[in-house]
Amino acid sequence: MNNLVNRALWAKKKIFLSLAAVLCFSMSMNAQSANPIITAMPSLSIAPDARAAAMGDVGVATEADFNSQYWNPAKYSYMYTKGGITANYTPWLRKLVGDIDLAYLAGFYNFGDLAGGIGASFTYFSMGDVALTAMDGTVLQNVRPNEWALDLSYFRKLHEYVSMSVAVRFLYSDINNGANASTSGSSEEMIAGYTAAADIGIYYRQPIELPMGTSHLAVGFTLKNLGGKIAYYNDGRNNFIPTSGNLGISYELPCDKYNFLTFNLETNKMLVPTKKSRFTTRETAKNTEDFDSGTDIYSMNDRAYSAINPAAGWFQSLADAPGGAKEEFDEVRWGAGIEYSYNKQFFARVGYSYENYYKGNRNVVTFGAGFHLSIVTLDVSYCVGLAASNPLDQTMRFTLGFDLYGIKDLVNNRK
Repeated sequence: MNNLVNRALWAKKKIFLSLAAVLCFSMSMNAQSANPIITAMPSLSIAPDARAAAMGDVGVATEADFNSQYWNPAKYSYMYTKGGITANYTPWLRKLVGDIDLAYLAGFYNFGDLAGGIGASFTYFSMGDVALTAMDGTVLQNVRPNEWALDLSYFRKLHEYVSMSVAVRFLYSDINNGANASTSGSSEEMIAGYTAAADIGIYYRQPIELPMGTSHLAVGFTLKNLGGKIAYYNDGRNNFIPTSGNLGISYELPCDKYNFLTFNLETNKMLVPTKKSRFTTRETAKNTEDFDSGTDIYSMNDRAYSAINPAAGWFQSLADAPGGAKEEFDEVRWGAGIEYSYNKQFFARVGYSYENYYKGNRNVVTFGAGFHLSIVTLDVSYCVGLAASNPLDQTMRFTLGFDLYGIKDLVNNRK
């Protein structure tokens, strides 16, 4: 029976890791040519808020909002209010299963330009209820795999037009929900993984006077999830977390006193080495079955890949693609979006997110709307997958935010 349990658990682990690691890239992809970058806790790369998601997953350089904690906490220095909180909810991969969810809570408080401010957020990703079954179909145990992250940031203005931020984060990933826990100490038993990481962000926003009003040019840059690796086993194997470099530009154009158009463009490069690397030698790959026959490009085995130092991996990821500079460029994910605003109260958004066919093929067109009324902000987004059988198709996100300082003023005015 123990053998059946272990085999069942192993099968489920493979499902979880395969599904979560590549974030459900298109099933029509040619597996022989694909070379996606696979990480632990890919849920950290899911845009949690409806506003950014509606504009093609862009948020590093957009105008500050309650969810700046996720994209670039430095933006909080230019927020219209001194404090706020937000709640976000995403029913994830509903075309595949019905109970995977992403919840994201964030908040901030700005003490002032000289003192700066703090932000915090909590991310919870539930993979739903899973029944572990033996090879004969017997249900052995029901588990609920989950991942979560808790972070804290500090942001401060360095100049009238420039601000910076730093953030620290604790990550926890429990793929099998303790289902195979025992006292045997077997290296094949899966354990909960955890690590710590940090973010660095910078934000530049400058007003430009035009005949029809004041426009704003903004540029943002972040390094996200600079940290250790996560181990799911006790045998030395480990996994990189989704470390990335993100660069965005945004331009807000006033059409008149009440109508505004904002154009946004953003790039994302994963700073994670690939197993199929041009640096992989025949020696490091000789124990793996995954290699391109007739070439010198091999896929690292788990031991060789796990031996890469996290910091070394960040730099190696810039030049390790087997296809050279062209494939490195293919690893850059692009997002573009336009936001229309009427009187900063009603918003309509559209966007496009592009990822290379062989790196994930998560290509979607996005739409959304938002309302900002007094102390409440409400946003919703919807995406349409362009790739065949794209499980991201029809994904919706919901965001509800509250201006805490506005609530305080409202209460004081009523006294």
